[in-house]
Amino acid sequence: MSVKSIGVLTSGGDSAGMNACIRAVVRYAIYNNIRVFGIYRGYKGLVNGEISELNASSVGGIINRGGTILLTARLPEFKQYEVREKAAENLEKHGIDALVVIGGDGSFRGAHQLAKDFGIKVIGVPGTIDNDIKGTDYTIGYDTAINVAMEAIDKIRDTATSHERLFLIEVMGRDAGYIANTVALCSGAEDVLIPEIEVNIEDTINRLIEGRKRGKTSSIIVVSEGAKLGMDVMQLAGYIQGKTGFETRVTILGHLQRGGSPTALDRMYASRLGAYAVELLIKGETDKMVGIISDELVSVPLEEAFEKKKDFDENIYRLVRILSI
Repeated sequence: MSVKSIGVLTSGGDSAGMNACIRAVVRYAIYNNIRVFGIYRGYKGLVNGEISELNASSVGGIINRGGTILLTARLPEFKQYEVREKAAENLEKHGIDALVVIGGDGSFRGAHQLAKDFGIKVIGVPGTIDNDIKGTDYTIGYDTAINVAMEAIDKIRDTATSHERLFLIEVMGRDAGYIANTVALCSGAEDVLIPEIEVNIEDTINRLIEGRKRGKTSSIIVVSEGAKLGMDVMQLAGYIQGKTGFETRVTILGHLQRGGSPTALDRMYASRLGAYAVELLIKGETDKMVGIISDELVSVPLEEAFEKKKDFDENIYRLVRILSI
């Protein structure tokens, strides 16, 4: 059966570039004579029937905007069959043949269950700043998040240098260190603490002391929010200051990294992935996630995207430490 109408929703944490992806889904579908429905507030809106038809003008002027015009919400109850059944009924009520879900692994679990339980055609698009999804080199929002964090750290380094201080900068990333790792390399940090590598605080302290002996007067340590420190970042700062005598400050960048106008890279990837998602639905494919590997568009089974952990490349981590001498 050919696809005559598509629903699109954003779910979970927002990320810059989601709007560019929505725009691509809507306009690529309309170009192919397919109707498009926007589903507001993710699965919550799908269950509550917050669904409206979109046209080409509905997505005008949004490619440069952060966040998501469709809004987003979390719905833990979607794990219940009865709740998903209500969602499926609303899709049928609006005559929606297929669904494009822009989000992370939790969003993909929900999409996979809709396909498995009710035969709904679904394609997932990876939208998360964490870049921790298996089956793609980049997720929508990652490039913007690392650029926002890098710019913030550049500014902090100015004051760190002026006051001869050590700064601990906590970045987001949930249980993945991709943001921290990349930002640490790009900002010339002295060290990075991430979930994938066992944290050795004493080794970090020794590296800081050796750096001071070589003439360094200030330092930056990037800390992933998921790093296993055995204490919070404020306590860690106090511990390091007590051990080294270096004046230490903490900056937690937090949700600052989610916002802002998406970078050119995020706009391009979002546009390509959104269009490709529609293309796969037209070809009759379902229960897949679209991704980009070595700049080529690919697709993988949704189940593989959320059940398997993305391989972590330790080379960047090692390079951070080598170049910080």
